[in-house]
Amino acid sequence: MTNNSLDRLVGTWRVSGEATGQVTYSWLPGGHFLQQEIDIEQAGHRVRGIEIIGREKPFGATEPGADLKSRFYGGDGETLDYVYEIDGDELIIWGGEKGSPAHYRARFSADGDHLAGDWVWPGGGYHAEQTRIR
Repeated sequence: MTNNSLDRLVGTWRVSGEATGQVTYSWLPGGHFLQQEIDIEQAGHRVRGIEIIGREKPFGATEPGADLKSRFYGGDGETLDYVYEIDGDELIIWGGEKGSPAHYRARFSADGDHLAGDWVWPGGGYHAEQTRIR
């Protein structure tokens, strides 16, 4: 999977379901990292922050890693790590590492303007949908 698989996320989305609000994805200069700006409310708690998504290339590396990893920086001081996978119309966001019991599994609509799925983790979860704002 290339970073280009993330192109379908670029734009502003209205979030509905058990989380509501808006998220915006845009490429950082150079096209190696996608930034997500988050402003949602979930379970009565406002979540604001940014997430940077891309392939890690640490000091001394000549090539970036295979996985699309991210880190979310939240307004409450939290830092959350994820791994993204896009296969066809399916998006999986793993909490922490691939195979984690905490994940979001969703599907894009045929036109790519709607994304619906479920966040799940041990003991909880919620349904969320995103509709692209044109």
